[in-house]
Amino acid sequence: MENLFRLVDHEDFFARRYIMVNGPVIIGAGPSGLATAACLRDQGVPFEVLERADCIASLWQKRTYDRLKLHLPKTFCQLPKLPFPEDFPEYPTKRQFIDYLESYAKHFEINPKFNSCVQSARYDDTSGFWRVNTVSTTGSTRSEVEYICRWLIVATGENAECVVPDIDGLCEFGGEVVHASEYKSGEKYKGQKVLVVGCGNSGMELSLDLCNHNASPSIVVRSSIHVLPREIYGKSTFELAVFLLKWLPVWLADKLLLLFSWLILGSIEKYGLNRPSVGPMELKNTQGKTPVLDIGALDKIKSGGIKVVPGIKRFSYGHVELVDGEVLDIDAVVLATGYRSNVPSWLQEGDFFSKNGFPKQPFPQGWKGNAGLYAVGFTRRGLSGASCDAVRIAQDIGNVWTCETKQNKKRTTAGHRRCISQTF
Repeated sequence: MENLFRLVDHEDFFARRYIMVNGPVIIGAGPSGLATAACLRDQGVPFEVLERADCIASLWQKRTYDRLKLHLPKTFCQLPKLPFPEDFPEYPTKRQFIDYLESYAKHFEINPKFNSCVQSARYDDTSGFWRVNTVSTTGSTRSEVEYICRWLIVATGENAECVVPDIDGLCEFGGEVVHASEYKSGEKYKGQKVLVVGCGNSGMELSLDLCNHNASPSIVVRSSIHVLPREIYGKSTFELAVFLLKWLPVWLADKLLLLFSWLILGSIEKYGLNRPSVGPMELKNTQGKTPVLDIGALDKIKSGGIKVVPGIKRFSYGHVELVDGEVLDIDAVVLATGYRSNVPSWLQEGDFFSKNGFPKQPFPQGWKGNAGLYAVGFTRRGLSGASCDAVRIAQDIGNVWTCETKQNKKRTTAGHRRCISQTF
């Protein structure tokens, strides 16, 4: 009890509320946080989920484009303990995936504290607890709350903040400039010349969407890229890759994938899409770079509907100058430049997480740190990687919880441990 009193700073005792959580605190109510919460529920471990937005899976609900579907088959995207409905298609739509997540949260009775933005989290060596400071907003009311817990689970993921590159002259462009997180549909760009910066899965799909809405997209491809068909002779490319990697070394699996890709897509180099010297799976494993799974953009590139251009030198009013000297007239710019982790901005810890916001240890060791610190959803292996992390974390905490609960029952006949949080 003495340790608990040490947690309270006398100078701000009356300025903020303190909540002692009887179990772990999970930061983030995206798929990773929900999966971990469900697995903890299955282990009988209570928890608290903190979410800065006003809904679960805010990235999916608020920062994705309308035509988005899961890029991988649903088998590889479902969360632990509850599969997708059988009537869902092989590649569920954005809306179907959100419906699945909402039903998932309801099924496992996961009720996050919404509008709770974590300002800082640090481990208190004296007490042996984590201190998580948050600012909560409800309408015009703002309050500070500090959560005190034994275990801290970081589930804010790889895509917490938008990456907006500093490009020379962009502020002088004059036209509309949006990040892919703000893009919803190509309908508003009909008849416009749009420059898409970034050639990952999002950049390719946005370019396709623009083309389908009668815009004239140009996509910036400044480095080498792997483009694979989403399916190879009726079988998911990802599923085939997983199968090959079970039996073959990575280099040989990559050779076969590229052979199949060439047979289906043909040579892509002549369209300005140069493949890296390292194979797609090896590149994914070593650098976290995901190959593009083509769903129609390549046909538009081949037919001229989508123009591939090299890197950008600078923008000027209504124009962009490329590194090869070509100048394009453009009406709008879409930055498909990705996202980054925001963990370093609030987690006061330097042993487990690196400066880029990812665990220092690579998959599959990057899920557990010291002093009750865990990470879920940082594997660069999508939803299946997050699910693996969630199961491990819940089992690890569950083992300790079960052992201590049994010991407490032996100490007292009234040893029922109430799974609640205490406010003081």
